[in-house]
Parts: sequence; structure tokens; C-alpha cells
Amino acid sequence: MNTTLRRPSDIYSPLYFLASLGSGGLVVTFFMYLLFWVPHKDKPVPTFENLMAIFTTENLTLQVAIVIAMTGIAIFSFLNIRLLIWNFRALSNFAQTADFQNLRASNGETTLLAGPLASAMTINALFIFGLVFVPKLWTVVEYLFPAALVAFLAIGIWALNLIGAFLGRVLTKGGLFDVTANNSFAQLLPAFALSMVAVGLAAPAAMSNSSVTVAASLILSTFFGTAAILYTIIAATTAFTSMLQFGTAREAGPTLMVIIPILTVLGITFLRQNHGMHSSFDAHTSTGETMIFLARLLAVQILFLLLGVLVLRRQGYFNDFVFGKKTSPGSYALVCPGVALSVMLSFFINKGLVATQIITKFGLVYWSLTGLALVAQFLMIALIVILNRQHFSTPKLGRKFLPAE
Repeated sequence: MNTTLRRPSDIYSPLYFLASLGSGGLVVTFFMYLLFWVPHKDKPVPTFENLMAIFTTENLTLQVAIVIAMTGIAIFSFLNIRLLIWNFRALSNFAQTADFQNLRASNGETTLLAGPLASAMTINALFIFGLVFVPKLWTVVEYLFPAALVAFLAIGIWALNLIGAFLGRVLTKGGLFDVTANNSFAQLLPAFALSMVAVGLAAPAAMSNSSVTVAASLILSTFFGTAAILYTIIAATTAFTSMLQFGTAREAGPTLMVIIPILTVLGITFLRQNHGMHSSFDAHTSTGETMIFLARLLAVQILFLLLGVLVLRRQGYFNDFVFGKKTSPGSYALVCPGVALSVMLSFFINKGLVATQIITKFGLVYWSLTGLALVAQFLMIALIVILNRQHFSTPKLGRKFLPAE
């Protein structure tokens, strides 16, 4: 079959939900500018009114940063929603094919968890978009929090149903899970989805003034966060054993770094929970404890980044699947670690180093460290552009690509 003039995305894989996820993650990176640079003493997060107040001052630098952030949030929110809708339409068509049934009978069944993962990210991105662009949104936010809890809980139930279908199939009968094909961290995708649900459920704990809403947020986010941790430990242990025996699956190499976004999302979940415990239930965590907590998460992330880059370079992954003539939907998994590191660095710098007064906010050291987060963000924007061009535009004559498995 001649596929040289077809788009790679014409051969569908649920991993294309990661294209939507990556754009949603970039929305969060732009929001970091506003969260940590714009004063918002009256609220836990900056809103449209806080941003507009800056334009009445003479702080031109901050005004430029706000314009850049708002532009980035608008562009990547649009891409996030557009790609999510495209994926649901493509998945609906894919579900009518024999390839879908084959997927449901293989290890690849867990790729369906990319759907709830991306959907949960879209709700987070839409909330950010509302904060930034909708005037007086904060006046009705206490009505939005219960609705958000219901929405995230629905996505969480969807994710649990998919996980249950997979585990119910492979655990009730032997021989239905291919251990030789488990030589990557691809099976951590369910854990990633559960952690994204958890961080969404934890948001009201950090922002609501209702003790009932905060309590519901704490309990629900704890359930999904705990489930994510357990699944991560089990799936990572079995996968690493398989990788030691069979080597890392080349096309799934980017999954080696999926631990990075899982830790960022869970880290933010715990920070939100701590804020809710402090504001509603008088339970306190010191700034020093927060700093060392974030430092530990960042240390693990850096170690997995080094491991992932080492393996991908040895395998020549970037030369083939990013800058070469081959394409794979799994390449979008490369966006998540860069986005997650950018966000984690922003929290570590501001909630860790600045909060403990180790460095001065907006000082030389501050901008030097923040520059690392900005570089990671810029690289992921470039990567999204490259991958979207590769997968969603008609390739030039003679271009090769790998069919989605």
C-alpha cells in the first residue's frame, strides 16, 4: 500500500490525544508567568482584574510579560481544544475497525487512557483561560468548584472503567499480557491519567472558601492520587524488569520520562491539598518543608530525564522520529517531560527558594534559574510545532512513517 502521500495521523492511534495534552500543558507554563509574577494578594490565583490592574502602572516589563502569557494561553488553549475534538472524532471512527478490537486485546489497550488524560488537562486549561480572559469570574467561582469536582470525577470514573477492563482481562486469564512487549514505561499511562484527575480534583481545596467543598476536594483527590502512586510503582517495577531483559522498545523510548510529568502533577496535587488543610482546617506546613519536598521531586525528575535522554540518544530516536523521515504518535510523549520540568522549576523557585528567602525574587539568581524554565518551555513549543507539522500535514513525496501500533 502506498502511504507516502498520506498524513501519518490518517493511521489513528489513541496516543494522538497526547498532542492535545501537550498544548494544554503549554497553557499551564504560560500561566506560571502570571501566577508568580503578578500580585494577587486578595486571591490564591491571578484573575482578569489583577492582570488589567498592571496596565494602570508604569511596569512595562510586567505588562509585556502579561501580553505574552495571555497570547500563549489563547493560542494553546485553542490548539488543545481543537486537537481534543479531532481525537474524539478519529477515535469514534477507529472504534468501528478491526484494528480497534486488536488494540483492546493487546498491551496497547492502555493507550485508551490518553483520552481521559487529555480531557482532564483540557478542563484545567479552560479554567486558566477563564481566569485570564473572563471578567468577574471569581464572583461565581464557588458555584464552579462543585461543577468541576463532578466533571473531574466523571473523567476519573471513565479512566477507572478503562483500567478495570484492561486489568480484568489480563489478570483473570494467563497469557493475555505480552511481557516481552512491556519493555518501556508505556504502561504508566493509566497512572498519568489518574494523577491528572487528582490534580484537577485538588484545585478547589486550594481555592475554595467552603469547608465542605474543600473536604470533598481533599478526599476525592487523595483517592485518585493514591491510586496513581500505586499504579506507578507496580507498572514501573514490572516494566523496568522487562527492559533489563529485552532492552527498551525503540518507538516507546520517550515513555522512560513519563515519571517526570506524573511527579509534577502529583506534586501540585499535594501543594493544593496542603493549602486547603491550612486555610480550612488549620493544619500547617512550613516553607522549609515545602522546599525540600519540591527538591526531592525535582531530583527524581532530573534523574529520569538523564536516563531518558541517554537511552534515546543511544537509540538514535531524535534523528529518526523528530528530525528524520520517520514518525510515530508516541513522539508526543516527549512534550510532557519538558512541560512538566518547566512547571516544577517554577514552583521550586517560587514556593521553595523564594518562600524560604534563600534567593530574592526578581534578583539575578532568580532570573538565572527561571531562565531554565523558560528555555524548557521554548523548546517544547518548538517541538509541538515540529510534531504537528509532521503528523497533521501531508508529507513530502518519499517521506516514510511508522504505522501506529
